[in-house]
Amino acid sequence: MVKTDPIEKFVPVKIALLTVSDTRSLDEDKSGDILEARVKDAGHILVAREILQDDRFAIVSTLNRWVADKSVDVVISTGGTGLTGRDVTVEAHRDVYEKEIDAFGAFFTLISMKKIGTSAIQSRATGGVAKGTFMFALPGSPSACKDAWDEILVNQLDIRHKPCNFVELLPRLDEHLRRK
Repeated sequence: MVKTDPIEKFVPVKIALLTVSDTRSLDEDKSGDILEARVKDAGHILVAREILQDDRFAIVSTLNRWVADKSVDVVISTGGTGLTGRDVTVEAHRDVYEKEIDAFGAFFTLISMKKIGTSAIQSRATGGVAKGTFMFALPGSPSACKDAWDEILVNQLDIRHKPCNFVELLPRLDEHLRRK
């Protein structure tokens, strides 16, 4: 049974937010604004926010920089997850992942199907882990960002969410890097 533990103390996580778009600037980044507001409203800390064009190598470089930064617990990107030739965010994330969270994309698709029906098949949301950091790639539409946050991330990034959540795993994500 899913529940919130009223005794457990909330633990804010440090989140870096990346928007991938050839057409938007930070001033016009509606999806990024939605995610930033939700991150802060939930009590988390936004440690970085950037916008990049759909360039796989630039995206990989930024993702690698953030997962190497111990002040970043979670990376969320929005945009560039479609099926066109310019959409390379999913591939960039997978270049960085050590482990993929297979159910994240499937769960996001189930949520999307309730709103957009079979069009959800074109959505390529993904999640993974690299160097002790959780990573999530979300579609660029404001609605998709709201759905991913409100239905998945707000709970999984809250240590009070039971029976399990991503926050309680954070201290153990990089244990393979500490072994000798």
